[in-house]
Amino acid sequence: MQLKGIAAAVLFVIACLLAGGIGSIFTSPEIPTWYAALNKPDFSPPNWVFAPVWTTLYILMGVAAHLVYEKGAKNKAEVDAALALFTTQLALNMAWSFLFFGLHSPLYGLIGIVTLWLVIALTMVRFYGISRPAGLLLVPYILWVSFASVLNLFVWMLNP
Repeated sequence: MQLKGIAAAVLFVIACLLAGGIGSIFTSPEIPTWYAALNKPDFSPPNWVFAPVWTTLYILMGVAAHLVYEKGAKNKAEVDAALALFTTQLALNMAWSFLFFGLHSPLYGLIGIVTLWLVIALTMVRFYGISRPAGLLLVPYILWVSFASVLNLFVWMLNP
């Protein structure tokens, strides 16, 4: 990979990490207060697990997006469509933090995360068709969001 390719990959990863940082603006202040007071299911992981998991997922997402971007010269329309879906899921990812933590609404969070899951699935399919490694790099992401969706559902049910 040339220096230009490495720089582009780094930019994609930074963009994904920034999206996570924006989401954390709504999340971090609520962890010791509002979130701590919620009833949570027994399978809820400790709070310290979330930051390293999300950081890893954002890095994988950035690498996946870069792999797709690199295919743009050969199939620009398909790559543009895939990256548009990717951008949509990234925006939905940030929105979930606002819906759940910012609005203190497990219900709105649940609606948001189900929508996010669907767009991730569509993004994975598009990415896989362009670059199999890119599609596979999103598997841990959809698995984590699947778990987070169940967790969100239980938080909503346990906190009427």
